[in-house]
Amino acid sequence: MELGDRELVRYSRQMMLRGFGLEGQKKLFSAKVAVAGIGGLGSPASFYLAAAGVGYLRLIDCDVVELSNLNRQILHWSNDIDRPKVESAAMKLSLLNPNVRIDAINEKITGENIEDLMEGIDIIVDGQDNLQTRMIINEFAVKNKVPYIYAAVYGMEGYLMTIIPHKGPCLKCMYPGEPPKPEQFPVLGTTPGVMGCLEATEAIKLITGIGTPAVGRLLVYDGADMSFQEITIKRNLNCPVCSQNSSHTN
Repeated sequence: MELGDRELVRYSRQMMLRGFGLEGQKKLFSAKVAVAGIGGLGSPASFYLAAAGVGYLRLIDCDVVELSNLNRQILHWSNDIDRPKVESAAMKLSLLNPNVRIDAINEKITGENIEDLMEGIDIIVDGQDNLQTRMIINEFAVKNKVPYIYAAVYGMEGYLMTIIPHKGPCLKCMYPGEPPKPEQFPVLGTTPGVMGCLEATEAIKLITGIGTPAVGRLLVYDGADMSFQEITIKRNLNCPVCSQNSSHTN
């Protein structure tokens, strides 16, 4: 499908950005992005990626919508309770932008299936709620040289770093220990909203080539005092995932 006059009107305001233009929009339209989890982070991230005209979105999640999700998972509404999240999200995103091709995959990400789930993907956007699954995604991303935009939330705090394999640190460099077991944690709904929007921004920047991605820079958002801080993260030369001696660099 080509970008016709009507589609160009839809994206006209972002195409006014310096360095973006028609070429940037064509890059977005040709991109394939996986959103790994369609909850608090994945909802706003996928919403803004669809709105921006990313041509293909692969939504991956194994959960159904629950009442306790609705304070933050904005793609899911009261009448979606007990419905698979990927179905709920795909319906809303298709209504938002019919030009976007959407694959809704109702599966849990594991070390055994991630190669199949991420086949052909250009960028992975983090929508997870646990570090264990994020580490699986991180290892795949490094091994296959796929950019991975990491984000996480806790309460009113959010964290983001863009991982471009072998051009900066990976997630294992930042969290060298064993991932803790998943557990419930507090979260104000606006916090993943902020971080999901930032993830979409990073993905759009990587696709179009505009701006500077947050590689090696952990962005820390604190909603309580409305502050942003930046922490430099360096590559671990002995990282078991991304170092020259690791099996993932071959």
